[in-house]
Amino acid sequence: MTLVAALGDSITAGSPLWDPGAQSGDPTSQYEYWASLKEPTLEFRNCGVYGERTDEIAARLEGCAVGADVLIVQGGINDIAQGRSVDQAVENLLGMVQAGKALGLRVAVAELLPWNNGYPRVDPEIRRLNELIAGLGGSERVPVLPFYATLEDEERPGRMRERWTDDGDHPSIEGYRRLGELAFRLP
Repeated sequence: MTLVAALGDSITAGSPLWDPGAQSGDPTSQYEYWASLKEPTLEFRNCGVYGERTDEIAARLEGCAVGADVLIVQGGINDIAQGRSVDQAVENLLGMVQAGKALGLRVAVAELLPWNNGYPRVDPEIRRLNELIAGLGGSERVPVLPFYATLEDEERPGRMRERWTDDGDHPSIEGYRRLGELAFRLP
């Protein structure tokens, strides 16, 4: 088995239908669930926490990574939602990628999702942070998980397709299935 430490915010957690802290709700509301069905040799440790910014996520990295083989880093939308700097968010993401590599882990970083409830106001910041994440992936030689493109509605750019979101903020079970089956790639 390969232990994957999934570190992030509510998207990693599986909101709104799964709470990893309480291990309650519908487990199919996590991309990790679907990725492990697709690849049964993967075991996930879900270290997602609702509402956290990248600086808060980074503070939990070492505890999440204990004993893991792989680290998935995801976050940044709460930085944007709370009026924080996109540049600082990418610096925090870079720090997590480098810390994971320093621990000897294989590392990947995930893009931000389209945000229906924030569209069109924050879409330029989301796109900019995703561009910076792509650059980070290239410079650090780690895969970037294409979460944005996987859930973007081609007919309504900048937003998730309605059936792929539960509340306009988070994926639906179908959205999480797409992330786990189509976007997740083991580094």
